[in-house]
Amino acid sequence: MSEIKVDEALWASSILPEGTVVRWLVSNGSVVSAGHAIAEVRIEDALHEITAPANGRVTIIAAENSVIDPGALLATLD
Repeated sequence: MSEIKVDEALWASSILPEGTVVRWLVSNGSVVSAGHAIAEVRIEDALHEITAPANGRVTIIAAENSVIDPGALLATLD
């Protein structure tokens, strides 16, 4: 099982300590390939695309519009 986390480096130039899951580009249970875009998160005014680190079936942990911290767990891949 792989974890999909928000890269802490996305906060490098941010003043705010948190971000938001804007939307999921895949549904819960979807099978994705490594590098496939699966979600978008907003940190301050910047929108960032999150990609799958490996092949697998997505289990979403953080719902759309949820507040996330650096390194937050977004989903898992089985």
